[in-house]
Amino acid sequence: MNWNSQEFIWLDWVVIAVGILAVTWAVWNSVRKHNRTLQGASSDDYLFGKGEPWYIIGAAIFAANIGSEHLVGLAGTGAKAGVGMAHWEMQGWMILILGWLFVPFYQLMNNKLGKIITMPDFLKNRYTPRTGSWLSIITLIAYVLTKVSVTAFTGGIFLESLLGLPFWYGAIGLIVLTGIFTVFGGMKGVMTLSAIQTPILIIGSFLVLFLGLSALGGGNIGAGWTAMMDYARTLNVGADGVAYGTNHMFHLETGDPLYDEYPGFWVFLGATIIGFWYWATDQHIVQRVLGQSKGEANDVVMKRARRGTIAAGYFKILPVFMFLIPGMIAAALAARPDSGFTLSNPDTAFGSMVKFVLPAGVKGIVTIGFISALVASLAAFFNSCATLFTEDFYKPMFKGQSEAKYVLIGRIATVVVVLLGMGWIPVMMSLGSLYSYLQGIQSLLAPAMVAVFVMGIFSKRITPKAGEVGLIGGFVIGMIRLLTNIFTNTGKNEMTGWLWDSTQWFWHTNWLIFEIWLLVFIILMMVVVSFFTEKPTAKQIDAITFTADYKAQIWKSWNKWDVIASLGVVVLCAAFYHYFW
Repeated sequence: MNWNSQEFIWLDWVVIAVGILAVTWAVWNSVRKHNRTLQGASSDDYLFGKGEPWYIIGAAIFAANIGSEHLVGLAGTGAKAGVGMAHWEMQGWMILILGWLFVPFYQLMNNKLGKIITMPDFLKNRYTPRTGSWLSIITLIAYVLTKVSVTAFTGGIFLESLLGLPFWYGAIGLIVLTGIFTVFGGMKGVMTLSAIQTPILIIGSFLVLFLGLSALGGGNIGAGWTAMMDYARTLNVGADGVAYGTNHMFHLETGDPLYDEYPGFWVFLGATIIGFWYWATDQHIVQRVLGQSKGEANDVVMKRARRGTIAAGYFKILPVFMFLIPGMIAAALAARPDSGFTLSNPDTAFGSMVKFVLPAGVKGIVTIGFISALVASLAAFFNSCATLFTEDFYKPMFKGQSEAKYVLIGRIATVVVVLLGMGWIPVMMSLGSLYSYLQGIQSLLAPAMVAVFVMGIFSKRITPKAGEVGLIGGFVIGMIRLLTNIFTNTGKNEMTGWLWDSTQWFWHTNWLIFEIWLLVFIILMMVVVSFFTEKPTAKQIDAITFTADYKAQIWKSWNKWDVIASLGVVVLCAAFYHYFW
């Protein structure tokens, strides 16, 4: 048997079959025991899960973030543009904001206003019911534009490059498999699958990294790293004939071909805005910590949730090395005719590397982890869709229904979102490279949500109507910009006529700079509206005011080791920026 075969052999397929059966049994057994303990699952338990250990919370946050856009898009971006996109991945420090700042606020509102289990709940209580409803709508639209469509599309590409499955078989098969898993597993199933696949995914990806470097360096990992960096320095040649390289994160010179994609220091600010929205206020991520109370004291709940986010902060440092760097290795290997490695499409970089460098049998084990990651990530989206629609739309309109009915409605809502996401795929394919598309869409959605959450928490003067106007107005502006992106190929096409000429500043401005100024505009608009509209009620202000007793509980929820561990995340992120400056 050829253990170094660069294709899947019978042993890999046997390992995949046995592994999938083993993972299925482990998840089913965990869910069955959980439901037996609770003597039947309620809709809340189905949607959230309760009281998981901190390391499971951390793994679940990490797994919810890792999807096919990483396996395909991030690796493909690494092959094409080097480390520039690492700004969006080197955000372990941003997850700390969720644990240290927002978890106490969410827990405070739970205590004062009742159960806060969705982000729209938060806005309904701080601003107006309409504000919360609009956030639900915006979030569901975001899932169509950036989650379901991207995951289905890239999942199909990844399974095609790795297993040889036809694209649509892989995309639709992934949707069906995840749908079945979500129906029977709920949030407990997602948490269990996350705990299983996270170590496999990490170990497998690092095997690809080190074996890829070894192949590039003739058996020496250090030599492989040097060869990869040397090759990256020869890329990104400008019109002036200068090779600006793809080995650095900041592209500061306007002659650099990648300057328009990553404009100087603006790129850090733009990535931070998107990261703040995603890690601190997005239902998909925050749901991992919102459902962790099981009748315990506030400090115990906050401690477990915070430590989960600290663990996730360390996990979040890994994807650059798990996916982006292997993409750079793939490009360097493909540039060597004697390597035996070919790369016709950068988006197939990671799947091709798995087949090229991993030995027989190990390919099968690692593939199980990758498939589990795809299912866990997509299942988390499905679960969040069900939560948002059921809790924020259906339950308020149809009270007193059975728990089974609420779960059924959540599943139907998920199916609708999936169908819309599949229908969006052709439009998505026309808007540039995958990972750039994803971040471009998020840059249009994030400013409004960052503004209303930050201003709502840190300013007691912002009025309910100001929050409503800020969220709706910011979203509408973002969607108008999206339409112009579709018509103008994200500002690249030459557009003529009085309408395009008079609005060039709107549709032609760099996407990151547009995002930053949109955030500034929304904040200023909220401040102005607050001067002319009714002030928040005493109850709304009280909901974001820390009492002396609550401050004491927050103080009890952490110790010096939590601080030291958090500083470790920050130091590692800073070190990465220093090396790839």
